[in-house]
Amino acid sequence: MKTTALLALAAAIAPSAASISVPEEAPVYASTAERMDRLMELKNQDWEAAAAQGVGLFNGATRFRKVTAKKRCDANGLADGTYKCRNVDLHGFISHADLGSSVKLGNDVWGWTAPGGREFGIVGQRDGVAFVEITHNGNLEYLGRLDTHTEAVSWRDIKVIGNHAYIGSEAADHGLQIFDLTKLLDVKPWWNPLFWTPKVFDKEKDLTAHYAGFGASHNIVAHEETNMIYAVGGRSGANARNTTCAGGLFMVDVSDPANPKSPGCVGIGGYVHDAQCVIYQGPQDKYRGKEICFGFNEDALTIYDLTDKASPAVVSRTPYVGNAYSHQGWLVDDSQTFLLLDDELDERDGTAPGRDGRTTTYIFNVTNLEAPINTGYYKSPARSIDHNQYVVKGLSYQANYASGLRIVDVSGVERDPTGGNFEEVGYFDCHPDDDETGGNIAFIGTWSVYPYFKSGYILLNSIERGIYSLKYTGRKARYL
Repeated sequence: MKTTALLALAAAIAPSAASISVPEEAPVYASTAERMDRLMELKNQDWEAAAAQGVGLFNGATRFRKVTAKKRCDANGLADGTYKCRNVDLHGFISHADLGSSVKLGNDVWGWTAPGGREFGIVGQRDGVAFVEITHNGNLEYLGRLDTHTEAVSWRDIKVIGNHAYIGSEAADHGLQIFDLTKLLDVKPWWNPLFWTPKVFDKEKDLTAHYAGFGASHNIVAHEETNMIYAVGGRSGANARNTTCAGGLFMVDVSDPANPKSPGCVGIGGYVHDAQCVIYQGPQDKYRGKEICFGFNEDALTIYDLTDKASPAVVSRTPYVGNAYSHQGWLVDDSQTFLLLDDELDERDGTAPGRDGRTTTYIFNVTNLEAPINTGYYKSPARSIDHNQYVVKGLSYQANYASGLRIVDVSGVERDPTGGNFEEVGYFDCHPDDDETGGNIAFIGTWSVYPYFKSGYILLNSIERGIYSLKYTGRKARYL
């Protein structure tokens, strides 16, 4: 479809502010900082309440046993007799306790494929990260861990460029841990399985480098094509809201991982919660070949041109009806014409269209980077809060807190930008505790997903349980 046709169609079907009203009971904020403070407090309240319920949550290996063999999603829609599923098999599971965490609570997850093809996961936890290998049959082998650089906190984020992991945290003075993942290739538990113990890497001696130019960060954004790490968000240090960096994109050049350097930070556009950066190959000639970042900035979708690090620019800032907290999102495909956005508070606060509690994904036509259009949204069959999603070959792999992994065919977005042909094609619910109530609008269950392994194995990290190895068995995207 030509660019002009896309723009015309998007404008014709975009929902209007007049047709969707925000409920009167939705919170009113003086600033986006108040939104973030409230969001973090709500999460802490949910975690404390779950731990106090005494129903088996948040107690690690005492309840959550290892899974070391494939558990097929059976005809009754259950895997291992426990987890509701559809077209997703369980291949392995290790609890956070068995991954060496003393706090036993998880957060982010990312993956690394070694030059020889072996696949590894970096499992975020409150007190550090654990390293696992995904075996040829999808089982998980715990190799070791790297502790937090400072203190244990709930928010930790990991990304990979080349053979190095880049780890940030909301912990004060944490900075950026840079770890050479090829060290994992020398960890060989099968050589002496009776006496072998997982390796605890030294957080000083075993790092390639530690970058202390910023303190806390909420998320780490990696742009492999430019060897840039963007540390975003954070409550303290050089990138806090009350600095000139404003919690925006703090730039770290990791072309040489042993000598990271910062060309500066991007305070324009304000606090960035998460982002996706690309070398633009979309339909606008003006921006083709430039480094464009799509920022999810609490109350808007903000698009940046970061080609010239000395002179970054905001291309556009687009609010949308129903906003409560713009959290994360991803481009649908390489055409770079449509983008999906998840809002982390619309289901909780009842802002339209998320007032019914069913996970809501907002669809944006970004054919014109200077004037994106919210063309529609997708409603999940499940009641849950959304958190992180990544799109691979027309399928969006969504980590949706209490409803677990949800796989949605989004390949037809150009045919119907309203989302009318989006379809859930698989799921794996790693939080069965709320099955009898039909879902839970709470910040428990899944944190994030990694769907990029060539083998097809998927890593899903749970907050209170541990790391899952899964495999999707359903159909391919319909419109590719």
